[in-house]
Amino acid sequence: MVSQVSCPAQQNDVTIHGDLLVLSIDEPRSGPECDAADSPRAWEGLRLFDVSDKKSPRFIGAVQTECGSHTHTMIPAGETLYVYVSSPGPEPDSPTCPAPHELLQIVEIPLGAPETARVVAKPDLFPDRANSDYDSGCHDITAYPEKNVAAAACFGDGVLLDISDPVNPRVTQRLTDTENFQIWHSATFNNDGTKVVFSDELGGGNQATCDRNTPPTKGANAVYDLVNGRLERRGYFKIAREQQPSENCVAHNGSLIPVPGKDVMVQSWYQGGVSIWDFTDSSAPKEIGFFDRGPYPGEGIAGSWSAYYYNGYIYSSDIRAGLDVLKIDDPLTDPAAKVHMDDFNVQTQKSY
Repeated sequence: MVSQVSCPAQQNDVTIHGDLLVLSIDEPRSGPECDAADSPRAWEGLRLFDVSDKKSPRFIGAVQTECGSHTHTMIPAGETLYVYVSSPGPEPDSPTCPAPHELLQIVEIPLGAPETARVVAKPDLFPDRANSDYDSGCHDITAYPEKNVAAAACFGDGVLLDISDPVNPRVTQRLTDTENFQIWHSATFNNDGTKVVFSDELGGGNQATCDRNTPPTKGANAVYDLVNGRLERRGYFKIAREQQPSENCVAHNGSLIPVPGKDVMVQSWYQGGVSIWDFTDSSAPKEIGFFDRGPYPGEGIAGSWSAYYYNGYIYSSDIRAGLDVLKIDDPLTDPAAKVHMDDFNVQTQKSY
């Protein structure tokens, strides 16, 4: 029997920690409950569910956050789970997204009493953004708790964070790349925690940026080495296969393939398909495999939204075609089959 958490749309991100499911709501509703109406538009944030009985998920509470939750990142700390909430804002005349809007909101969830979850901190990562009309916020944060670090993709900036104290994250470096990056979309650490890959979602996923008219450094990945606590850019990676003018294509969601001693990643590119690429040499990343369905025959956004590796297989979520399960057969990636992961959360990395 298959069960589901039956809530209306407007959900954007979902993660599970033990028997707790956390759901991001990024569109105002009348209230936190699953049967909340479209109006009045007075609430958005996180919904919490008990999934100990997989056949009967149970709504147990919610936490309202300003500007909702576009994505969220889990940071386990013993009997407490901290959740970093990312969301853009502010929005003029919005009751749920007023100005000024801090870049990050931190929710504390006691695992023994998750219904008591609450916002415990609202750190402003960029205090120099004093203008309350500034379109602020982060799109995505990837944490590596074992290393006490996190990398935040905050639309116009990349940020390296020290999360030794998860309630008081500290900015250790702020990156800009106005020449090449438009939307800092997401980040991925290598397994050693010595590199970070930031991706640029040029055009927001709506445009055909994998063509001869767009430079290979735009809508791409930037590879940074972490040297003495500072990120140094080494190179860029973008798929070399030219896409049709009708194909929306840009760097999007992906994860590491656990090849010991190598830095290999699988990544979605919308209608550019799924790319597997090696960034062991940070200055010369290269593609080693791909899967491409070709142009979608209809109109609108299509292609691979996310591509993640888990225990021998790549799972690609195609916007139009559904789920593709892929397997790569290559001497370089074959050792990954020997690595077994008990669980997987791309925004909360664990070493393998």
